[in-house]
Amino acid sequence: MRINRLLFVLVLLLVASPSALGQCAMCRASLESSGNVVKAEAVNDGIVYLMVFPYILVAVVGYVVYSMFRRKKVKTT
Repeated sequence: MRINRLLFVLVLLLVASPSALGQCAMCRASLESSGNVVKAEAVNDGIVYLMVFPYILVAVVGYVVYSMFRRKKVKTT
């Protein structure tokens, strides 16, 4: 239960952090020069969307490894 709560808070912090609204310098420069605000927001949302998946993958693999070690420890004692 505690692991689920910790995982939820971690994902929430990663998704809702103010730095998640950043773009790379080249993307920002090219989008600001065009003046299309909707396109700039769409690219920014795409960057944030792609950024979340590696963190989720690492969290899932970490949880699986943790649960495997925990089950092995319970069986031996």
